[in-house]
Amino acid sequence: MSEVRTHYKLTRERTEGRQKVYEVPEKIQIRMQAHSQDMYMNNMKFILSYPVADHPSKGLMVSNMDLHKIIDPVLRPTYIANRRGFNTVVIDPGHGGHDSGARNRISREADLTLSVAKKLRDRLGRGYQTVMTQTDNFISLQDRVRIANKYSNAIFISIHFNDGGSSARGVETFTLAPAGTSSSMSRNIRQEALQGNAQDSMNIALATAVQGHMLKGPLAIKEGISMTDRGIKRARYSVLCTIKHPAILVEGGFMSNAQEALLINTERYQKFMASSLAAAVHQYRTALGQQVRRTR
Repeated sequence: MSEVRTHYKLTRERTEGRQKVYEVPEKIQIRMQAHSQDMYMNNMKFILSYPVADHPSKGLMVSNMDLHKIIDPVLRPTYIANRRGFNTVVIDPGHGGHDSGARNRISREADLTLSVAKKLRDRLGRGYQTVMTQTDNFISLQDRVRIANKYSNAIFISIHFNDGGSSARGVETFTLAPAGTSSSMSRNIRQEALQGNAQDSMNIALATAVQGHMLKGPLAIKEGISMTDRGIKRARYSVLCTIKHPAILVEGGFMSNAQEALLINTERYQKFMASSLAAAVHQYRTALGQQVRRTR
């Protein structure tokens, strides 16, 4: 991290409890601690691929994988080598048809994801071509990917709501796990390079925009909606593995949590989520720009 601090011109280093903080005051802040995979950049949680090491003479150390696949794309999105502009947003409402997804006493996940997806489509109607993978009909995970891969210059947003213990709460955004890393969320043990890994850096940039707007974007502040930050995570979900575009899967809250279940079932929250996702799409396109610079 001493080299990271020098490279990114982080002017201050301090200790805060067990954490080390590296920052440019009012601009950039990175917080981490030894032996943990949790890292915070500008108070947003990222789950690293490997725990932070504590070297006896060099201090805290992060893996090259996490430096190149998380830290650099977030701090310098305009240096992503293969970044490209886009004009199509493929919106994937999770589940659908006879597949209800998670359920509780008041709603079905499939109904909530479709409601948010339609609202997002409406908000992106100007300036983007929008494609819905389904509109209340069952479609396999690989067919969702096939639909998305028909389009060039696109990004892919899969919308879901979570299920877990009654105390679980919050928002989390997933990208495809980089080749060679493990993932606690995997449904298999594959670790080889997959087609979706070609967009690793762009995936993280898109996920950062989405998670940021869901948690503390202007609309979240205006609406007084405060969700727990469960982090930007890695997984090998089917819809992320073989996709040719920057892609994320966002979990907008827990249907198994009584308080969140009531909130996410409201028109207010669904409009908020759709508007936040639309703002994230705009931010992501602006952050990447249309011209590719040479990388250092």
